[in-house]
Amino acid sequence: MFRYVMAALTAALLSTPGFARIEAFPATFHTQMVETNSTSLYVRIGGQGPAVVLLHGFGDTGDMWAPLAAVLVKDHTVIVPDLRGMGLSAHPDTGYTKQNQAVDIAEVMDALKVKKADLVTHDIGNMVGYALAVQYPERITRWVLIDAPLPGIGDWDNIVRSPLLWHFNFRGPDEERLVQGRERIYLDRFYNELSADPKKIDEDTRQHYASLYARPHAIHDAFEQFGAFNQDAIDNKALLAKKGKITMPVFAIGAEKSFGTGQAQDVSFVASNVTGGIIPNSGHWIMEENPQATIKLVTEFLAKQGAR
Repeated sequence: MFRYVMAALTAALLSTPGFARIEAFPATFHTQMVETNSTSLYVRIGGQGPAVVLLHGFGDTGDMWAPLAAVLVKDHTVIVPDLRGMGLSAHPDTGYTKQNQAVDIAEVMDALKVKKADLVTHDIGNMVGYALAVQYPERITRWVLIDAPLPGIGDWDNIVRSPLLWHFNFRGPDEERLVQGRERIYLDRFYNELSADPKKIDEDTRQHYASLYARPHAIHDAFEQFGAFNQDAIDNKALLAKKGKITMPVFAIGAEKSFGTGQAQDVSFVASNVTGGIIPNSGHWIMEENPQATIKLVTEFLAKQGAR
């Protein structure tokens, strides 16, 4: 189990796209900067009906969700923020614990007058998603999490000792100088090593995200996401001890060539109503390597649960 999770986790904790080119959100979407929790997030909003919030992780932005959003918008209000310090959101100096970023998202929901929402997350988005679901269980109706474990939960304490995860501690002024101007090279490491087939991550996708991570403060703040993991682990253990397992329906999806069945095993430590799923023929970058299968799994789960 440990060896399996080790290999899977390396492909699990960073996010970036792969198969399809970067797609535009449907014209029915609009974007706005939403003031929240002493910062502001860039948010894409479209549609009408039950709300669903989509959260991304490292190496990409909310742009990754465009193909899924195009399907969900037909009968949902779809909310797609860039996380704090990422994409086109503001770059505050502090606040990168996932417990605090959950407040960011809750206050975005407040600003949009959304009381409850389904939640779909990937990579670091999973970590923010858990903190959101456990702190605001009355506001999250269902949670789909995809291909990344949670700090402090399950085998985390052993996993983080792996030399494969050197990037968890790759941060600081000198490290930022090494990456500055070489963001594409740095991100290529994740795209190439964590995908089932690097060729599925096309040149346009790589250039798109490299340009976003080359923006001022972007790499620094991405490193801050990882730098908060130790505190996130402490926070998650405390939240689990205080609040117990979350009880809303949870769909834990692992990529076949990445976290696999380990996703459901991992989240079962913090959730009592877990269904597992697998995205076939995909490494970590599920929306790019196999978007059709990802969309099918997510939409069928939300529709089935919503019909109950």
